[in-house]
Amino acid sequence: MDDDEEASIGKAHDAGKWRDDSQDAMSSKEEIVQEADVKMDLPKDEIEIENVIVQPSLTDWDGPDDPENPRNWTYRKKMYHMSVATAIAFLCPFGSSVYTPGHEEVARMFGVSVEIALLPFTFYLLGLSFGPIIAGPSSETFGRRAVYVSALPAMAAFTLGAGFSQNITALTLCRFFAGLFASPGLSIGTAMVSDFLAPEERGGPVAVFITMVQMGPVFGPIIGGYVTEGESWRWTQWVILFGLVFAFALAWFMNESYKTVLLKRRAKQRGLNASITPSKSTLWDAVRYFLTKTITRPIYMMCTEPIVACFDIYNAFNFGILNAFFAAFSWTFETVYGFGIGATGLTYLGQAVGSIAGLIIILVVYRTYWTRESRKAKAAGKANMAPEKRLIIAKIGAPMFPISMFWFGWTARPDIHWISPVIAEGFFSCGNLLIFVCTGLYFTDCYGSLYSASAWSSCTFIRYLAAFGFPLFIVQVYEALGVGWATSLLGFVGVALMPVPFVLHRYGERLRRRSKFSSGE
Repeated sequence: MDDDEEASIGKAHDAGKWRDDSQDAMSSKEEIVQEADVKMDLPKDEIEIENVIVQPSLTDWDGPDDPENPRNWTYRKKMYHMSVATAIAFLCPFGSSVYTPGHEEVARMFGVSVEIALLPFTFYLLGLSFGPIIAGPSSETFGRRAVYVSALPAMAAFTLGAGFSQNITALTLCRFFAGLFASPGLSIGTAMVSDFLAPEERGGPVAVFITMVQMGPVFGPIIGGYVTEGESWRWTQWVILFGLVFAFALAWFMNESYKTVLLKRRAKQRGLNASITPSKSTLWDAVRYFLTKTITRPIYMMCTEPIVACFDIYNAFNFGILNAFFAAFSWTFETVYGFGIGATGLTYLGQAVGSIAGLIIILVVYRTYWTRESRKAKAAGKANMAPEKRLIIAKIGAPMFPISMFWFGWTARPDIHWISPVIAEGFFSCGNLLIFVCTGLYFTDCYGSLYSASAWSSCTFIRYLAAFGFPLFIVQVYEALGVGWATSLLGFVGVALMPVPFVLHRYGERLRRRSKFSSGE
């Protein structure tokens, strides 16, 4: 039995409210409502308690061995659903950077400047920014599978349109909407993993998932560079389509994993009232509730939850730099070392190696430190280790970011071998991944499966908003200041952001106690 289920059942037993017979439960509406308030773990301003009718079978599983509980799935089934999340997580950001090697060809074909030809890249990132505001909360309303299987075909349609575009305006618009419908792959993956894995099991799988998010844009320029040289820029879009066919096939055969949606379905099958909205609500009331409460939740959490705000800002800067470097690194290696498109794409392998190194660090921490701390917590009678234990990897990654900036900036020179700035790229990628993975794990532990998708959606929104803006000016900054001082300027900002994980380690528990979205897991 999962710890959160034990705690939940224990509360119900001690209070004397749970009834094995649903008929007995219906005889006392007040007791059922009180039980719903404990089980559903919803913020008080999101549900009108006096108007709610909730059946016992809606609020929790039948028992610890309930076969419909995703945490009781077989290992093979869990790994299949992990493969769905990771495949989509790799493909969606891959779709952003795979275009960049062909943007100069686009400029020549459509008769626009190189800066304008970068707009299809940045507007794809803008779509990735706005999509999670809808995708994350929608997955908490309609389920994870429904969001995946509806978004991927739409992404494919707009990717097809981008490949056949005959002018820069059509290409930019199609790329924006392709990014918009790609965003669920980034915003709900960690939440889906938390649906079927207990907190002590998540470390490694979430690390793998987030590593795929970072590896996608790393391999984009490598593959995009060679298909652009061998064919044309349009083939960068066809490569995305090939990947989408594979990802959609995986998603089609997945099962729903979100607890609330599964329990509502089961209540309906048993002929019970599965409503958690006001009992006299109309269709317009339901729509208004969804728009005013559910859709706005990620922005609300970003503005009111200090934990979310701190890591959102940190990741926004790091991710903005990551995507800006797809333009800046190309400019640097072509200008300083005279590399061609294909050779420049290969320099991104430094980031791939850095990401793998970061993943190894995380898995070692998972197998040693986190496993030991989890056992200590259980021995002390606690359900799980404190979420702040996750911050150790961000503490490792925080100094790596500014170090890599200064390293790259002052070694990317004709008299120093090109391998030095490539190694600096790897150092940057490793530090970025450690901070990125820490964010996903920390959010999931703090806000649980109920609200982690919204927290992660807020992070995805601001990350890709920064990723949209940074590439628009980064080359001009490098041209004006030179590689050394332009990169050092970014390094100084990285130094200013270094204290974030250390501050949250000290004050995180206090902030969680004040949060109305805090997880009960």
